Amino acid sequence: MENAAGIGTVTSEMVEARARELAAINGRPSSEPSEADYQQAKRELTGEAEMDPQEESSESVPDSEGWDPLPGSTGRQAADSLGEDEDAEGRSESAQMFEEGVTEAEHDQMRQASRADEQSDEPEP
Repeated sequence: MENAAGIGTVTSEMVEARARELAAINGRPSSEPSEADYQQAKRELTGEAEMDPQEESSESVPDSEGWDPLPGSTGRQAADSLGEDEDAEGRSESAQMFEEGVTEAEHDQMRQASRADEQSDEPEP
């Protein structure tokens, strides 16, 4: 898209121009874009999802040849882990802050009530 307007049908000339730009950006002569430049240009212009090289190579491996850490192993259920903002009781950070606020409010109310009792117990002059 250019300026939030669609660019229309992607032509081979558009791919060629973008591949030349990518070659220049990567420090190579723009007159000699590589196959990778053409592929990236096509992905960018058509909106195809980019795949990193490791993911791309793992996608090309047949499922039958995929990684199996222990052949015949059935695995096991992983223990539930707490998120980084959860306490030992599984409460989120916002729930912890809410609870802390309620506790502080209760404490303040008790202090105010005790002050009120003290003042009502004092003899009036």
